[in-house]
Amino acid sequence: MKKTNALRLLDRHNVPYRTIEYDVSDGDLEATTVARKIDMPPERVFKTLVAKGDGASTVVFVIPGNCELDLRQAARASGHKKVELLPVKDLLATTGYVRGGCSPFAMKRPFPTYFDESIELFDEIAVSAGVVGMQVVLTPAELLNTTAATVAELV
Repeated sequence: MKKTNALRLLDRHNVPYRTIEYDVSDGDLEATTVARKIDMPPERVFKTLVAKGDGASTVVFVIPGNCELDLRQAARASGHKKVELLPVKDLLATTGYVRGGCSPFAMKRPFPTYFDESIELFDEIAVSAGVVGMQVVLTPAELLNTTAATVAELV
């Protein structure tokens, strides 16, 4: 198993987790496809979306893989007039992660992070482990504590 910055952060905080690796040779990085590949329901495989709010401030939203981010709800939850998804070309420079491997943990800088309220429905969920082809599975409570995130209606 490759140790990513996200996994190192979890280790430093003594957070229990497990990882699941999956094949990416088909190039399909959609969250619903990842869910199928790791044999988890898509509503339990959360995707990390990075956005720009007012004044170009960066905001992170983490939502179920089978849902779309409601930009109005996201803006309301984060206290912005509006938010726009960050262009993929800017993802690496902003977060340190690439598309399909963006984890809510250990970004280049800490950003305000919001999880969809549905996270509270599950005993464990998966998010990217910080590299394409690997998910980390952990409890919502550990995830929220480690990211200092806020729970809100986002989808």
